Amino acid sequence: MRSALWWVAGIAAAAGLSAGAWLSRPTPAPLPLMTETSKPVRPPEQIAAVGPGDLMPAFTLPDLDGMPVQFPDRFKGKPLLINVWASWCAPCIEEMPELARFAARHADNGPQVVGLALDTPEAVLDFLGNVPVYYPIVIETPGPVDASVKLGNTQGLLPYSVLVDAQGRIVKQKLGPFKAGEIEAWAAAPDAAETTR
Repeated sequence: MRSALWWVAGIAAAAGLSAGAWLSRPTPAPLPLMTETSKPVRPPEQIAAVGPGDLMPAFTLPDLDGMPVQFPDRFKGKPLLINVWASWCAPCIEEMPELARFAARHADNGPQVVGLALDTPEAVLDFLGNVPVYYPIVIETPGPVDASVKLGNTQGLLPYSVLVDAQGRIVKQKLGPFKAGEIEAWAAAPDAAETTR
């Protein structure tokens, strides 16, 4: 048990140091539709953004190797925490060590963590070369009908997280970064459907 705790602490410390180094690098210009000054992204009429109690929409995104990952089919039977982020998003990077700790603690049971990067594959691979994480990452091109919008992120801001239960229903949605220790409490009550803004 102690070795497992030291292992989790070591991963979290390495991720925190790497994230700090990454944050100190020059930041590229943000992607369109995702800046704090942009207007809220409203989904087109044919796209219905989901909320708590709704079934998670089906979509397929490539992983870091370009292989398709089907949502929600690939993760059925286990709770899922989807964290939408980008390599240029400072709050996203700051919360990554917390997500890495949560993912390591729940590797065998509990919610599976998946990062959904609204970014280019090159920027994501470059970022992960400096700030490695050990949970799955998929990549999406940002836009008015991207997976983040389908999951309820109609404001188009990052980071954005969604908790999905083992049956594929949206349980909670959160706009903004997780603070230290917040993920465990947020993900602990899957029957308390809510949206945090």
